[in-house]
Amino acid sequence: MQVKAIACEFPSIVGAPLSRWSVAELGSHVRASGLTAAISDTTIWRWLNQDAIRPWQHRCWIFPRDPDFEQKAGRILDLYQRLWKGRRLGADEFVICADEKTSLQARSRKHPSLNTQPGLPMRIEHEYKRLGAWAYLAALDVHRARIFGRCETQNGIAAFDRLVAQTMRQRPYRDARRVFWIVDNGSAHRGPKAVQRLRTQYPNLVLVHGPIHASWLNQIEIYFSVVQRKVLTPNDFTSLAALSQRILEFQCHYQTIAQPFEWQFTRKDLAALLCRLSRSLTLAA
Repeated sequence: MQVKAIACEFPSIVGAPLSRWSVAELGSHVRASGLTAAISDTTIWRWLNQDAIRPWQHRCWIFPRDPDFEQKAGRILDLYQRLWKGRRLGADEFVICADEKTSLQARSRKHPSLNTQPGLPMRIEHEYKRLGAWAYLAALDVHRARIFGRCETQNGIAAFDRLVAQTMRQRPYRDARRVFWIVDNGSAHRGPKAVQRLRTQYPNLVLVHGPIHASWLNQIEIYFSVVQRKVLTPNDFTSLAALSQRILEFQCHYQTIAQPFEWQFTRKDLAALLCRLSRSLTLAA
């Protein structure tokens, strides 16, 4: 049907000065173009709804551009299943995910926050004063649900190395056969130089880089989302020190209740995803 075909095109293709269609705008275009003498917006909505076509919606995505995406992602997925190069990890080998959550602001509200009341939610003043910001660096032992973290005034190599030292100097990691650290390609731990730097300090440390733009493969991001919901929202702190105290106290609290995340995305799922993306790219071309 021509109406559905138009709905599936960018509006600019037919000369409409729009980024995306609404039902009303699509109806106006269809009627003005003479495709049909008279048609209601309700009818157009019903036609689109039959095939779940919603041109007024959009979402952002990043197509994998790393030429070794599948290989790099596959290594991480194997480690989550306690595999490395086809062999099962031993009891003295561990997998850690690490990253930085930067620019965590401490905001002091210009009017005191109001507690929850019957029939009323907590109320937070919109205006605030900025009191500074932390970089929160954290490492997660994915199979033991252990968290190590610290607040730093700025991100960088020195701060990341302090997180590594905080973790690797503790048992069982200092005595482990191998400790795999899954990281992204941030400047604090990017490339062969980072591999050499950390391996020199800790011979049992194996740095594993994920593909670019693939933070969703790193389980520490799940923990960071928990911190965002439970600690940083709403953001109302009396000082920068109060923010740091809350973060680190929550970290200790989380240790008492945490269970390993039930990671279910496997190499098989990865292959299926890349196949779908490849088909999408072919159709777009």
